[in-house]
Amino acid sequence: MQRLIFFAAAAFALAGAGIAIAHGVDSKSVKAVSATFTAATGSNIRTETCTGADGTYTSVRGRWTGASLGDPTLAGNATIDASFLVNATGDGVVSGKIRIDGANHTSAGFEAVYANGHLSGLAEGRGSAPWNKLVANLSADFSVTNPNAGFSAGKLGGGTVGGNAVVISEGGCRPAKPPKPETVGANGSLTKGTNTVAVAGVTCNVPAELANNVAKFNNGERVEIRCTSSGGTNTLVHIESRHGDHD
Repeated sequence: MQRLIFFAAAAFALAGAGIAIAHGVDSKSVKAVSATFTAATGSNIRTETCTGADGTYTSVRGRWTGASLGDPTLAGNATIDASFLVNATGDGVVSGKIRIDGANHTSAGFEAVYANGHLSGLAEGRGSAPWNKLVANLSADFSVTNPNAGFSAGKLGGGTVGGNAVVISEGGCRPAKPPKPETVGANGSLTKGTNTVAVAGVTCNVPAELANNVAKFNNGERVEIRCTSSGGTNTLVHIESRHGDHD
């Protein structure tokens, strides 16, 4: 069986000849291939922003579909699953997977640098035969501010446009989690109002799901209550008699 390593030459080309050193000295054949692609139909697109010590970050995840044209090994319907992380100056990183379904089926993971609407990186994967390996320089245009537009001017080999470089290190930021509500409690004589209970100076709103439980208690009965407190509003979460549990 012939082992083929399909190489899309750009940054690794030798003196413009479109030739590169293959992975492994036992390779039997090296063939230059190229394709162009677009993937403008998006689905399951999710965009988030958060602020870290060094500024605001934008995260975009989703799937985009379109078509790849060029060498038969890379021609067919294209599906791209990608994840972007971009800082406030427009620099970032992209990782994902591109799948091309045509006469041949090719799937490759890729890592790329993103700079002001353009990504450039390297894709590695395999074709429909397990001994066919793809190593391709990849580039495309993509707007993180308009992710529904998808990928345009995409290239696998064929003179991909070079990109900037970034350093990835610990830091950045995560989307902020909402603060947990505080809890207050009280023991003493119960005073019931319209959708409220009050014990020892602590007044709490009664949610609909606890209304029947509260109705079991009488004014003046000694009880223990627990309530969550958020934004200056107390909400009942638990009520019980000092002489027995009613919820």
